[in-house]
Amino acid sequence: MRIIVAVDNNWGIGKDNNLLTYIPNDLKYFKEKTFGKVVVMGRKTLESLPGQKPLLGRTNIVLSSDKEYTADCTVCHSEEELFKELEQYDSNDVYIIGGAKVYADMLEKCDTYFITKIFNTFDADRHFENLDKRQDVELVWESDMQEHKGLQYKFTEYRRK
Repeated sequence: MRIIVAVDNNWGIGKDNNLLTYIPNDLKYFKEKTFGKVVVMGRKTLESLPGQKPLLGRTNIVLSSDKEYTADCTVCHSEEELFKELEQYDSNDVYIIGGAKVYADMLEKCDTYFITKIFNTFDADRHFENLDKRQDVELVWESDMQEHKGLQYKFTEYRRK
């Protein structure tokens, strides 16, 4: 399984159930990576998407502990249920896309992390673990510096050692 996320200098990922900033190339990168694949997200992440609808062109799976929760896609109510559902897919086709709790719960179960590093600090209320501080994960690739409206960012890939 893989994780894909955009982080700021403090590894902040969101504020008030929204992205920290809008970078069209990052959204394009996200779509390129996940299109035709399986995306796993929490309920709040689904509800933050346009129209609170699943992402087109992807198999959407929502992880929610609320047993009554339903959506226009597959809903799993436990990690066990999620992993049973994921057995039918190649693990390289599964992307964890948020939010903070789902990232934290799935971090150890993933081996590849696509991190868009935004070289700015935002007022975030949700964070991702700083992979640069981990001994078991290494940076294996990074893009050239990109820029959008004065914001500098890089696409990076980390892998479990």
